[in-house]
This record gives sequence, C-alpha cells and structure tokens, in this order.
Amino acid sequence: MTQLLFLVVFAEAFVAFLLMVKIGPLRELVMNCLDQVKMRKGTVLTIAGTMSVILFSNWISIVKIQNKGAKIGTMTPMDQVLWRTHLLEASLMGFSLYLGFLIDRMHRHLRKLINLRKNGGSSKQEIEKLNKEKTELQENERKAKEEIIRLKKEISNLTENLQKIKLESKKKDEQVETAEAHVTSLQKQSADLLLEYDRLLEDNQLLQAKVLSYRG
Repeated sequence: MTQLLFLVVFAEAFVAFLLMVKIGPLRELVMNCLDQVKMRKGTVLTIAGTMSVILFSNWISIVKIQNKGAKIGTMTPMDQVLWRTHLLEASLMGFSLYLGFLIDRMHRHLRKLINLRKNGGSSKQEIEKLNKEKTELQENERKAKEEIIRLKKEISNLTENLQKIKLESKKKDEQVETAEAHVTSLQKQSADLLLEYDRLLEDNQLLQAKVLSYRG
C-alpha cells in the first residue's frame, strides 16, 4: 500500500511539474489526458472518496494507538510500527489528495488561459478585419466625395450652359419677333405699293383715254 502511495505521489508530482514547465508537446499531451480523465468525473470522485475514507480510517487508527499508549504509559514496538505505518500512509494520502486538487486547479486555469489566448487571437484577427473594413469604407467615402464634387461641378457647368442656352433662345425669340415685325411691315408696304400701282395704272388709262379723245 505504501509503495503504491509513493508511486501515486511521484506520478502526481511529475504531472504537476509538466503543467508548470512547458517541455515540448508534453504539457499539451498532459492537458488532453486530464481532459479525458475529467470526462469520467464519477470515477475520479469515487477514487478521491475512497482515499478520503482510508485517510480518515488511518487517522482513527493513529488516534487509537496513541490513546492506547497513553493509557499504558508507552507504546509497544508493534504499536509503534503500526502508528508509523498509518501516519506515513495518512501523510501520503493527504499529500496525494492535495496534489490532485492542485493539478485540477492548474489544469482548469491553464485551460482558461489557452481559451483566452485563442479568443485573443480571434479578437485580434477580428480587429484587423474591422480596421481593414474601416480603411476600405474611408477610401470609398473619399471616392464618393470626389465623385460628388465632380458631379456638382458637372451640374454647375450644365446649369451655366442651360442659362446660356436660355439667353441665346431669348435672343433668337427677339430676333424672330423683330424679323416677323419687319416682314409684316414689308407686307404692308408691298400692299400700299400695289394699291398705288393700281391707282397709277387707272390714272394712266384715264390719261390715255383723254389723249385718244382729243385726237379724235
């Protein structure tokens, strides 16, 4: 029993050492093994409970032997051997349980640390992605502003051209109105000339008639 307890204590101490000091892939291997062990929580609790019961039983035996020796004033050699054996076993069991608790705490904290590092790496990648998207958005915003400025300039040019076209159209309309008034005036003058021509033609005919009458 004592040799087995020594073996358990040394094994637990070695596991604790591997958890504290990273030696190649051994820590990750130990972590994975502990993950598998913790999946069988019932078995682990049963072993820990059994060792606790044996530890309690050893302490009771130690107390009984001490009480027996106190009654007779001294312990017999057999009682001394039993007392030392129970004390050694109880000490080894207590230390084994303490190492088991220590390994459990170390494993839990290391697993949390690994998860935090993974999440930290993911968060860093997410931040880099967000910064990249932010840069792209800023670039798109800059291009959009440049495009808006260009469009405003084109609209301003189009507005100026439209104003020029309106002015030219107005001038053309005025020229058309002037030309129409001039044509109307010419048409009136032409009508007056035709009337004058008809009047002169009638006068000429009357004169010719008078001339012929005088000749006759």
